[in-house]
Amino acid sequence: MKYRTLGKTGLNVSVIGVGTWQFGGEWGKDFSQEEVNAILRRAKEVGMNVIDTAECYGDHLSEAFIGEYLQQDVREDWIVATKFGHQFHGPFDRSNHWSAEEVIQQLDASLKALKTDYIDLYQFHSGGDEVFRNDGLWTALDKQVQAGKIRHLGISIGANNNIYQTDLASEFNASVIQVVYNRLERQPEEEVFPSCKRQQLGVLARVPLASGFLSGKYKPGASFVENDVRSRQDQEELQKKLELVEKIRHEEVPEGIDMAQWALAWCLKHEAVTSVIPGCKNVEQVERNALAASLEMVSENHPHSV
Repeated sequence: MKYRTLGKTGLNVSVIGVGTWQFGGEWGKDFSQEEVNAILRRAKEVGMNVIDTAECYGDHLSEAFIGEYLQQDVREDWIVATKFGHQFHGPFDRSNHWSAEEVIQQLDASLKALKTDYIDLYQFHSGGDEVFRNDGLWTALDKQVQAGKIRHLGISIGANNNIYQTDLASEFNASVIQVVYNRLERQPEEEVFPSCKRQQLGVLARVPLASGFLSGKYKPGASFVENDVRSRQDQEELQKKLELVEKIRHEEVPEGIDMAQWALAWCLKHEAVTSVIPGCKNVEQVERNALAASLEMVSENHPHSV
């Protein structure tokens, strides 16, 4: 495993982390505590130290799985990132809650679910610009930082080109941007990444495997089960994406290199990206993800490392 400094936070994070949306049950599989424990235990063994979750991956369900695991591990060994702004009501059904009072309630619920007294990175979760520009909310969050419940604030931007929120990050005491970035979705390179570099913000790249499309598992013609979030995509667009992936596999992925590992390493080549946070459904996927850090295209001497 390799490590980089997460922007101005000073946190030393593994270049490969653990994304945990799947633990909430919207990726075609329900998890048991034993399965989550095995995944996180193996992640630690291979050097990962970043867990990214959210209040609405299930109704704090993903957080609760993680919290139960943390009870049998050393809490300080992990950088735990979660998010705020939504309430889960059922698969693909969420309501928005952005007032300072509601967010502090969410924070307390997340702390309870995670069974911890602090969150390393607390992120504004894909909200619109109209609710983002809320001085009362950010003032309330700063008080929670001062109280020790939050170590650092971040922004998980909902649109890959949201330069408005990215440019205001430092003003609102946010030191990390989370964004969708992968070989199929390169929009952050245009404006978001340059802004992050100017402000020395850490960058977490979510969906680095393009929701599994860059895993190498799916060929043109593939379909997904009804309770898998990918089944909600337009079928024509889905097939176009699968055809593009097949083209990338033949033209860009070196022979003998696992496509998923190549795709993660591809993200980490960009000088703005600190860490990628792919999801994983089992221990084998954790191990495969971790091996991406050893590819020659991944440098430990990151331009933003301090």
